[in-house]
Amino acid sequence: MKKLFLTAAAVFALTAVNAQDITFGAKAGVNLANADAGDFDTDAVTSFHIGVTAELPISDKFSVQPELLYSFQGASNTTTVAEFGKTENLFKTNFINLPVMAKYYVTEGLSLEAGPQIGFLIKAEVESDITDFNDSSNNVSSTTDLKDYYKSIDFGFNIGAGYKLESGLNFALRYNLGLSNLSDTDHEDVSDDSEWKNRVLQLSVGYTF
Repeated sequence: MKKLFLTAAAVFALTAVNAQDITFGAKAGVNLANADAGDFDTDAVTSFHIGVTAELPISDKFSVQPELLYSFQGASNTTTVAEFGKTENLFKTNFINLPVMAKYYVTEGLSLEAGPQIGFLIKAEVESDITDFNDSSNNVSSTTDLKDYYKSIDFGFNIGAGYKLESGLNFALRYNLGLSNLSDTDHEDVSDDSEWKNRVLQLSVGYTF
């Protein structure tokens, strides 16, 4: 995996030296985020991402696009015990992500893209709401910091497609497949079989300057 990211970094460096007509831009959009948590069932949550981009053309058909994104991710979970109550958990994991996308233009404006991504965990917490069906005075809401239970670096792979107008306005649809198990199994309170891998579908709107 490290070789994959070192190769991507080398491609980016060489491209930066040789490329002409580099363009810069900004983007923002919606995340539909979830996690592969093994036997622990989770549901998707809606959040957002925002960041900056640079596109480095190699030829008329091919370019490399590194990005710097702040991405709000996570998942949710609800556990219900019939006639007693339920617990609703909202897991929030925020990352600074650095994808490097290889873009192939199928036709003018329309591109297919794929590439690796490294992410740095900025925040991890869970917001819990406990509802007592029999006594509302027992209802409790709390927020717990979980950052110590997660690894700080995430590796993933992206695939997607984009469309760019002549005006500079552009649109993209991307899926991020997390490759790293972010559960810190070295922590004494985290079981050895604990698993948390990011799964994020992104819809973005951007503008190239």
